[in-house]
Amino acid sequence: MAPVTNVELVTAADVQLMQGLAQRVTATRPDLVNSDATFGELAWNWGKGHAGEGASRRRRLWFSGADLVAWSWACLPHQVRRSDGSVKDVTGAYLAYQVHPDHAGLVDEVIDWYDGTAADIERRVTPSAADEFALKRWAAHGYETDPASLGDTGSWTQLNERDLTDVEQPVLPEGFRFRTADEAGPKAAVQAHLDAWAPSTYTADGYQGVRQTAAYRGDLHILVEAPDGTMASSTIMWLDEANSTAEFEPVGTHPDYRRLGLGRAMLLHGMHLARGAGATHMTVACLGAPGHAEARGLYYSVGFREFTRDAPLIKTTTAG
Repeated sequence: MAPVTNVELVTAADVQLMQGLAQRVTATRPDLVNSDATFGELAWNWGKGHAGEGASRRRRLWFSGADLVAWSWACLPHQVRRSDGSVKDVTGAYLAYQVHPDHAGLVDEVIDWYDGTAADIERRVTPSAADEFALKRWAAHGYETDPASLGDTGSWTQLNERDLTDVEQPVLPEGFRFRTADEAGPKAAVQAHLDAWAPSTYTADGYQGVRQTAAYRGDLHILVEAPDGTMASSTIMWLDEANSTAEFEPVGTHPDYRRLGLGRAMLLHGMHLARGAGATHMTVACLGAPGHAEARGLYYSVGFREFTRDAPLIKTTTAG
């Protein structure tokens, strides 16, 4: 087992290797794919943040022969500037990681690397709740359930799934129409995201990063255009051809255009496009705590159901 011993910043080539591991785990144990380690989430997270936050990211890779079998990606304290001009201080550390189930014992090396890289600051991680072996190992290293994740307003994620055998036809209000990012162009695609998620850290450079990822397809990046030309809703679909599955990430609607059925129509339209591109299965993540019912209700309304969920853990500086 040969780790890459030098600690480096996460590159687009690394993301492709990580996506390959996501595909291999998805093929055999999809319930063990951490929510921030899915095929689409990896591309989205790296792309949107590489320009502004790349220097705060560290990674380590573990190989068995030529195959990547584990990786860790630590986000360390940094500042981010948001679209309203405000600056947000990120003071703790967060780890995204994945270990192939055939090499489960490597999770101890992942934990040791994380503790060494983010020593003396608060550390968070979200393994899959289905990964019993990993949960025991994290606990043995002093990680506990994050109290902030408990209750109605917890920020843990659940992954939802459905097959694409029978997808309802989308219906948009009069005057609205579907567009793709290829048709609408980068400026419109970025503005659609900023309007839906304001205040956001997303930028034109972030979108350039997203487009640099091997998995991005402008024809699977959907927008809903309002009669006045505003891009009122948008989503990117990430097609994993090896597993014939596609993932929505992100999904958002402009506050002035919510409750018109745009998000629902866009998701249905997207599933038809995904099926046309070869997908037979679809996934989308959302916050899972009871108080975050809106997005979950939207996804349930178009046939998604919970498949797996995160187990948010924390290790404070006093935990050793």
